[in-house]
Amino acid sequence: MKLKLIQYTPEPERTVAMSARLCYSASGAEELAQTMSDTQVSTLLDKLFGMGHLSTFEHVNFTFAIEGISRVLTHQLVRHRIASYSQQSQRYVSEHGFEYILPPAIAGHPEAKVKYDRLLHQIQQTYDELVSLGIHQEDARYVLANATETKIVVTMNARSLLHFFEKRCCQRAQWEIRNLANVMLAEVRSVAPRLFAKAGPTCVTGGYCPEGALSCGRLAGIKSQK
Repeated sequence: MKLKLIQYTPEPERTVAMSARLCYSASGAEELAQTMSDTQVSTLLDKLFGMGHLSTFEHVNFTFAIEGISRVLTHQLVRHRIASYSQQSQRYVSEHGFEYILPPAIAGHPEAKVKYDRLLHQIQQTYDELVSLGIHQEDARYVLANATETKIVVTMNARSLLHFFEKRCCQRAQWEIRNLANVMLAEVRSVAPRLFAKAGPTCVTGGYCPEGALSCGRLAGIKSQK
């Protein structure tokens, strides 16, 4: 997996704080952005988190370029609807010699890996044969596996990212999208640490687990440390 944060709203933390302060100030947005101290920004962000007033987090956006992931992952990713997506097309881009993602569970099982690799190589060959027979790529792609590597550009606002991290940083999330979420969280924390200081799964952000009997047990560990 390769991920890079390629664009984001300048001064995202100040933008969020300024937007919130504007609601209760006679001053304009530009003046507030210039006059609010870093301490005021941090204090207001903490207050917004504590009160659950996250609408102003929607004013800042983060854009990621992602490669080396499977179609399994992107099928899950695009379910997060408050976002923008641009994905590499299998209709217009040839999948000749396509790369594919190998799940760790299969990689660690020699017999399973042999069967997995054999099938994916057969799919590669069948795809190429269909194209050589004159079948258009848009139809030949029907034989491709969910494991096929893909590339995507994703833009989310900070509020959507917080929700995404609650769902996908959870240990119960599928391994590939969980890995993606953790890398994305590290990236946004590097440029907006105060916005995402409290981001993570619900056991971290809210002190509860929605998984019931399927819980991984992390919440109990968190509570025992308090």
